[in-house]
Amino acid sequence: MAGSLGDRLGRRRVFVIGVVWLCAASLLSALAWSLPVLILARALQGAGAALLTPGSLAIIQATFRPSDRSRAIGAWAALGGAASAIGPLLGGYLIDAVSWRAIFAMNFPLGAVVVWAAVRHVGETSDPGATGHLDLAGAVLVAIGLAGTTYALIELPGRGLGFAPAVVSGLVGVAALVGFLIVERRVANPMLPLRIFASRQFTAVNLVCFAVYAGLGGVFFLLIIYLQVSLGYTALQAGSAALPVTVLMLVLSTHAGALASRIGPRIPLTVGPLVIALGVLLMAGIDPGDAYVSAVLPALCVFGLGLAITVAPITATALASVDERHAGVASGINNAVSRWAAMIAVAVLPPLAGLSGEAFQNGAVLAKGFPFAMFIVSGIVAVGGAIAWSMIRGDVLEERRPAEETVERRRERERLLCNCAVDSAPIRPRDAA
Repeated sequence: MAGSLGDRLGRRRVFVIGVVWLCAASLLSALAWSLPVLILARALQGAGAALLTPGSLAIIQATFRPSDRSRAIGAWAALGGAASAIGPLLGGYLIDAVSWRAIFAMNFPLGAVVVWAAVRHVGETSDPGATGHLDLAGAVLVAIGLAGTTYALIELPGRGLGFAPAVVSGLVGVAALVGFLIVERRVANPMLPLRIFASRQFTAVNLVCFAVYAGLGGVFFLLIIYLQVSLGYTALQAGSAALPVTVLMLVLSTHAGALASRIGPRIPLTVGPLVIALGVLLMAGIDPGDAYVSAVLPALCVFGLGLAITVAPITATALASVDERHAGVASGINNAVSRWAAMIAVAVLPPLAGLSGEAFQNGAVLAKGFPFAMFIVSGIVAVGGAIAWSMIRGDVLEERRPAEETVERRRERERLLCNCAVDSAPIRPRDAA
């Protein structure tokens, strides 16, 4: 829904609203006087994050030249990965040194800087063809559908089909998703134009995204627990163990995006998942008592290398596969697919590997189930590589020749340049283009 709002109301505007919303909810979290208030504030934080995340990618897609987008998205992925690693470490320090409230309060000054930078330096873009009323029916149905199926997938593996609330929730969720598709086909201004999936590239890259992020979610969920319970790591040691993955993402993601721009996404999106699958297979060989340097570190390095090859091209290809005016919707879909894939992996993998309930506290049981789970993950991610090789073209990220620029594209670029000149510091036309 946030991606659709950005296309309609302005991507910078929705992004800034999301940052302000997130900061306000973070402040409420820091001041929470009871557990229910904290839970409510956390839910509000999620809504703010949903508003800003697709907007950041849509802004990149709409304002950078085609030849620069992959590198920009690579930088986006690298910095996001670095922040994801720094956040828990900084949060752990603040909890020990100050209070748990400090981890929420720190968002407020950071958000203020982000809002200032966005208003000062980012030009506004939108989809000029997005008119009419908002698709509220579609928004409600997809929310019910995702919530219902998510709850069912989380509860059913552990409780079984005899747990009526989860069964009913799953049925209601599926029915809502079917209703959502029907509504999107019939309304004049759908939140999710289904014709966007007419692009084979877009559909294929989201399938690859699902496979890769299912693997990513499953690996990190189980690996952190495995390192603590079966190998005796402390929580801080287990969290720090994955830092090599972040370093590789930070160093290589921008270069991977640039490479995909030059040679096309097909090879990176085939090779990257296969390298990830190899890293996961190496993790399956980690046994209790193994040293970090000889067993854990090599597996994480191979895994991180595969991620660095894959993440930026996935995002860049998803955005490049649709018209620029649908950049917000495409970004929102891509983000939703990655989050949902990780959630499904966390919900489904443990029961398949015989890990549930007290098994997570039993080192011997965990040592037996963890390798099996890694074999499953490796196969899923490898399937993603096969999909990329068979369905993704190699030219989707190539820069168009100037002669092929349409009148509509040129007018949109000139309008963006005017907006940037009014809203931002003076910039050169070449940079705006």
